[in-house]
Amino acid sequence: MVKQERAARTRQALVRAAAEVFAREGFAPASLAVISARAGVSNGALHFHFENKNALARAVEQEAAERLGVIIAPGPVLPGGALQALVDATHVLMGALADDVVVRAGFDLSADPSRPGGPDLRGVWRGWVERMLHDAEREGHLAEGLSSRGAAPAVVAATVGFEVLGAADREWLSACKITGFWELMLPRLAPGLPIVPAGPHGTPTPQ
Repeated sequence: MVKQERAARTRQALVRAAAEVFAREGFAPASLAVISARAGVSNGALHFHFENKNALARAVEQEAAERLGVIIAPGPVLPGGALQALVDATHVLMGALADDVVVRAGFDLSADPSRPGGPDLRGVWRGWVERMLHDAEREGHLAEGLSSRGAAPAVVAATVGFEVLGAADREWLSACKITGFWELMLPRLAPGLPIVPAGPHGTPTPQ
C-alpha cells in the first residue's frame, strides 16, 4: 500500500511538472530531463510511469479532460436554467485556464496539430455549449425568433476565443472580461430572463 501511494504521488508530480513545462515551452521543445527534474524524480522513475513524452502528454490531456468534465457536469436546477449553467461554467472554465496549469496545458496540447488522436477539449466544450443552448431553447428562455443553432456559433467562438487569447494574456480570462461578454450577450439571447446574472456563480455584477 505504501509503495502504491508513493507511485501515485510520483505519477501525479510528473503530470503536474509536465503540464508546467508543456504550458511554458510547448510540446515539441519540452525535455523529459527538465520534466523529471522539475518533478524531483529520476529519469528512470519517469520512464517507469510513462513510455515517452507523448504518453506523458496524453496523461496531462486526460487529467485536463477529467477536470473539464467536472466543470460541465450536471448540477442542481438553477432559476435561470441552462443559460445560468452556461454563464457559471464559462466563468469557472476561464478561471481554471488562468489558475490550473493542467487545464491550461491540456487545452494547448489537445489543439496541437502535430499530436492528433487525443481528446478534443475544445470540441467537448463546443458540444456542451450547444447542448446548453438547446436546453435553453426548450425551456423557452431564448429570445423570440432566435434558435439555439443560430446562437451557438457566436457563443462558442467567443468563449474559445477567450481561451486562445488567454494563453498569451491572462487578462482575457479574467472575471471582468467574461462578465462584460455576458452583459453584452444575455440581453440578445434572453431579453425576457432578467434573473440570469452575468457574474460568476450566479452572483450579480457589482454596480
